[in-house]
Formats: sequence, structure tokens, C-alpha cells
Amino acid sequence: MDVWGSRRFRIRGAIVLAGVLALAIAMGSCAFRERATGAEAVVERFSSLLDKQNYEDAAELTSYPNGASATLKQVFSGLNPGKPDYQVTQFIGLDGNTGLFSMSAAWNFGDNKNWKYDLQGTVRKLSVGWRISWDPALIIPQLDSKRTVKLVRTYATPAPHVNDIVGAPLMTQQTINVVKLDPTKTGDPVASSNALADAIAPVAPLITGPSLLQQLSASQGKPVVAVNLRDGDFAILQPKMAAIPGVVMEQQPRLISADRRVWSPMLDSLNKVWQNNNDQRSGWGVQLFDPDGAFVTQLAGEQGPPGPDIPGTMDQRLQRAAEDAVVSVGTPASIVAIQPSSGAIVAAAQNSQASEHGSVAFTGLYPVGGMIELFKNMAAITKKKAPQDVSVGDAADAASMLGVGIDFKIPGLDETTGRLPTGKNAAEQVGRGNAADSLLASPWGMAIAAAAIANGQVPKPMIQIGVPATTEADLPALPGDVTDRLRGMLRDGAAAPELASLNRYQGVQAFAAQAGTNGWIIATMGDLAFAIHIDDVDSGDSTARMAARLLQSLAVPD
Repeated sequence: MDVWGSRRFRIRGAIVLAGVLALAIAMGSCAFRERATGAEAVVERFSSLLDKQNYEDAAELTSYPNGASATLKQVFSGLNPGKPDYQVTQFIGLDGNTGLFSMSAAWNFGDNKNWKYDLQGTVRKLSVGWRISWDPALIIPQLDSKRTVKLVRTYATPAPHVNDIVGAPLMTQQTINVVKLDPTKTGDPVASSNALADAIAPVAPLITGPSLLQQLSASQGKPVVAVNLRDGDFAILQPKMAAIPGVVMEQQPRLISADRRVWSPMLDSLNKVWQNNNDQRSGWGVQLFDPDGAFVTQLAGEQGPPGPDIPGTMDQRLQRAAEDAVVSVGTPASIVAIQPSSGAIVAAAQNSQASEHGSVAFTGLYPVGGMIELFKNMAAITKKKAPQDVSVGDAADAASMLGVGIDFKIPGLDETTGRLPTGKNAAEQVGRGNAADSLLASPWGMAIAAAAIANGQVPKPMIQIGVPATTEADLPALPGDVTDRLRGMLRDGAAAPELASLNRYQGVQAFAAQAGTNGWIIATMGDLAFAIHIDDVDSGDSTARMAARLLQSLAVPD
């Protein structure tokens, strides 16, 4: 064979080989596309997207993308922070248009919180390709297009109590009836608002038709809470409320005072302690709910043990006396009382005028005014200065030795004892201008100061027996000469004419002062120390009269 013939053979062979390779590549490409877009591949991709919580792309692989997207989005948000793991365990191709598959699902919600279950589904070949026949139960058992699924904390029953300082129930979990007004369920919001205000007037006279209507206007079409009622009040008012268009009534468990006469900013703090106590021992559950929020069933979970009762420090008799005292004036007023020997906060009360500004008994800051004389005399001893040479900074240092300006960390309690001056104001002498007004204290801070004077050292305050405050501050015992001077000032202060109303109560020592229109008094009586603050006092003896009202109410037996 000549060279040219040999070359023709090689060329012809190369052409045949190229054709074979092209056919093989084409057939392989078709097989690859079939595997990539076939029924089993779609199911595998679907499970992979579920693991990534990519609900939008996963929904596109179903027969009803819009419905699937909404359901999957709710599932992933409702079970957050759970991590899913969906695995295809079997695939059966029935014919060229239908396949069956099964999946295993495993959710992890944290340490030892695992949920496993099996699922079955169908995949069909539609005009747009293979798609998974959408059914919410394909993702979560018993789920449908109307139900929602949530990961929730679960709590053992009966719920623990919060007890007072003598062990009597202070707060218990009770059923509260939440009365709402839904603007979408009434054709006349004005008439419904007025009718509901009239119906609840016996227990909530401050809630008016216009105030409810104002709430509705700001709610953007959502229901507003009109009032929360205990069972006794609800039983009486329910028939009249039920007839009003737009009124919706729900029952919720809530921790509230066992005695309705007890109300205090301290209760909110004890509620936080109680909730934290419950959360630390809570169980978990995956639960289904109907569209109206009604519980359907629990699909998985474990219940934790019940928590212990919370031993609170409140003295309910003293608390009721403090409440009676603060409502005796028409301007903002608050009282905080402490047991000096233990630091137990035994009472905290503020009237409705004060409550409009928040929990001012513990967080309100006011100029100390003439109360600075206590700190000034203390500084004169500790700084070894003549009283007239004491600066505002010296007085602030003395205040901190009594706990004012100290940062205490008390579980559940948001508080501030005071704010001390710095910079130029601190260097000025106490008697110069208004420099002393830069030293601010809260009623709570001044109550600690009173307790420190009675105790000879700042006690570590607490609202839960056995759980005293922590602080980075050093709280040494007060020097003996300082304690003697301060106690002497309270003893002499009790003899002042404006404190005459306290004279009939044995053992009371007190010091009162004003800062502009702010009235202050701190007092001790045995193992009790308290501070009173009144805004816009009407006379120099206003705080003394409130203190007397407190002690008078305390003396009246239950």
C-alpha cells in the first residue's frame, strides 16, 4: 500500500472513531440530562434544599410553588433555631410519569433535643417537567395549608409560686381573661368602643370610649387589648361584653399577685425571676396550631421538671401600707423600704402619676438638694476637712460609701441608685450656686443610704431570699465616727417641726429636705429603713406626712 493509501485508511479510520466518540458523548449527555432532571434527581434536590432551608427554590420543585413557599417559610421560621436533615431513603418509579419516594427527617433543636420521623411522597411528570406533588404533610406530619407549626417551651404544672418574706403566696399563675376589640369585626368602631368602655367601667373606669378608639386608630386594623380581667370580674362582665360587635375574649395563663390589693414595680422584677426560673427547667415541644391560634397537638418534645417556689423578700403588709401612703397625694410619689440587716427589699410603691414616667421608684433620678448635708457631714469626717471646704466631689464620694451611685446587679431588677457629678461641678464647693443639684439619686438609692446608716454598712440588696446583689464596688463597714454622725443627724432631724407628725411613732429617726419642688425623706425604725420622694411638694412637711401615713397604715391590723 502506498503512502497515500495508508493515509486514506488512517483518515477514514479517524472519521469513524470520531463518529463513535460523538455518539457516545451524545448518549452520555442524554443520560446525564436524564439523571439531572429525572424524577429521582428532583426528589434528591428537593431534600437538599430543605436541609439548606431554601424554601423558595424547594417550592419551585413542587406542583404548587406559591402554597409550598408559604408553608415552608412558616415551618423554618416556626422551628427556628432547629436544623433539619431530610434524606431520601427510597425511590420507586411506577411508570414514565409517576414515582413514589420516602424520606427520613431529623431535626435538632439543641442539646439532646432531637426529633426523627418518616415521610412519603409522590413525584409526577408535568408539562414543565418532574414536580413533587405538594402536600404540607410531606414536610411535617399532620400539617396542612391552614395549620402552623412552632417550637415552644413547655412548663411543668402546677407552676411554682412567688412567696413573700414570711412564705405566704405573693404571686400565682392564674387564668387571665384578655378582652380585645377587633376593628375588622365591627361595622361601627365608635359605638363598639363606647359600649365596651361602658361595660368594663366598674373595674376599669379610666378606660374610655375615646381612648379605645384612639388605640384602634393607631393599630392599623389589628385588634387592641382593652382590659385584662381576673375570673371573678370576667364572670360578672362577660354577658354584657359578649353582645358588643368586635369584642374578642381570650384566656391566657399569667403570673399575677395573689392579693389584688398588692401592686408594685417589684412584681415585674419578681415575674422576671420566676420566668427565668421556669425557663431553666423548661421542656420543649413541636406543636401544631389552628389558624385562630388554638392548640391542636404536640408532635414531639420532652417535659422538664417543675421549678421550686421563689422566696421573695416583699412584706405584703408593709407593701399595702406603702401603697396607701403614695396614693395620699396627687403628684408623683414613690416609696422604697429595705431591711437593713439583710438587704431585703420589703416594699416598693409608686402612685399612678409616678408610674406614667416608668418604674421611678427604682430608676427615677432626682437632685438630692438638702439631702447633700448628710453626705457633706460624712465627707467632712472622712476627708478631714472643715464642712465649708467640702466640695461636691467630696460629697459624691461620701454618697458612694452609702451606696448612692453604686452599680448593683440584682437578678430581675432594673435599677439605678444615682448619678454622681464629675468634672467642673465636682470641684465646686457644696454651698456654691446649684452645684449640689448635679448629684442625683433615685428613691431606691436613698433607701439604700438609709439602710447603710442603720446597718453601719451598705447591705447587699435582694428581691429573692438567698440571692443578694453583686457589685464590683468595695463596700466596707462605715467608720464608727461616720455612723455616729449620720445617726445623730437622723435623730436630730426627727425633732424638726416639719417632722412632728412622726413623733407619735416610737423609734423613728428621720431626715427630710427639699430640692426645689422635690421633697425627700429617709427614715429608720428598728430593722426598717425607707426613702420617700414626692414631686411638686405642697409644703415642707409633705414627705413627713406621707411617712406618717405609711406607719399608720402599717399599725392597722389586717
